[in-house]
Amino acid sequence: MNRVSNRLESLDILRGFDLFCLVFFQPVLSSLARALDNDILNTAMTQFRHVQWEGFVFWDLIMPLFMFMAGVSMPFAFHKHLHEGSKKFLYKRILKRVLLLWFFGMICQGNLLALDFSKIYLYSNTLQAIAMGYLISAILLINLDVRGQLIVTAALLLAYWGVMTFVGANGYGRGNFTPDGNFAEYLDRTILGRFRDGVKLTEGRLDFGNYRYTWLLSSLNFGVTVMTGVFAGHILRSSKITKINKAVWLLGFGILQLAVGLLWGLQMPIIKKIWTSSMTLYSSGICFILMALFYYVIDYLGKGNYFAWLKIYGMNSILAYIIFSIVDFSSIIHSLSFGLEQFLGNGYQPFVKLCSVSLIFLLLYFLDKRRVYLKV
Repeated sequence: MNRVSNRLESLDILRGFDLFCLVFFQPVLSSLARALDNDILNTAMTQFRHVQWEGFVFWDLIMPLFMFMAGVSMPFAFHKHLHEGSKKFLYKRILKRVLLLWFFGMICQGNLLALDFSKIYLYSNTLQAIAMGYLISAILLINLDVRGQLIVTAALLLAYWGVMTFVGANGYGRGNFTPDGNFAEYLDRTILGRFRDGVKLTEGRLDFGNYRYTWLLSSLNFGVTVMTGVFAGHILRSSKITKINKAVWLLGFGILQLAVGLLWGLQMPIIKKIWTSSMTLYSSGICFILMALFYYVIDYLGKGNYFAWLKIYGMNSILAYIIFSIVDFSSIIHSLSFGLEQFLGNGYQPFVKLCSVSLIFLLLYFLDKRRVYLKV
């Protein structure tokens, strides 16, 4: 835990919005939809459940936005040390952050705390994806100018596309983007094997079940997603661009990425589970647009006070994610509200969920008031 200095307010509020949707709004809305079985709510919930394979809905944006914002903060965080030429310090800091994020990711996965070593999976969590994207982006940010960063980022995007489109082995790949036939799936099965999430050992054979998220080859585009945030950070940190123009540039680049992602999707489908290049650009385009909107309203118009409560999530985003992933407060609420179910009927479970996620908010609020934040 550490104290923090002044930061870009719109970034913290946007990060808070992302975490609020993840740890508060969606769980409550989902519980309410199940209880009421209302047509309007059921329709709304289609935007709050991941698509099965191809396509993109609001809920698919949560992870890319989290990664994008990690990139936005990097030009601000690295500037002082790069200016002073202290690369050694930066590399130590990068290594520490990557290891901590990887460790926290394995905790969120549940198996470290469960001490069930037969289910230890090496690479299967959002925090680990952020760690990999951060590592790639940090190396580029330290060693290349903006032009070089753009070239390598484009190369990573195209490298993923090239491998997925032209490389094949054992019936996988060569332009196959199906759940069971894509080359990213082949690499994860081959290299991670027993240590891949969702794997069970059945009669001496690996059973991969229905888990179809990929991580190894997708790491190339994890790096791209974080780098798009870095480029947004370059714009926001620039003293040569006026505030209004920063918002305009972010909006313009967002629309451009959105359009290219959609067009690319005609050949390489937009698929979040394998983090295709078209999905990477499409989701980053939405992230740019959201960053433009939040920057315009909060930093340009000065309306941050209306959304300041979201900073409670945004300033402690990693901690909020970890708590939500590993702590279930519902048992506490069940104990304290014993007997209410007979009166609330179908509304009891939404009530329990609302109280549970509210406890997370109250904990973060308590820490925020004391300016205590988890930093990695």
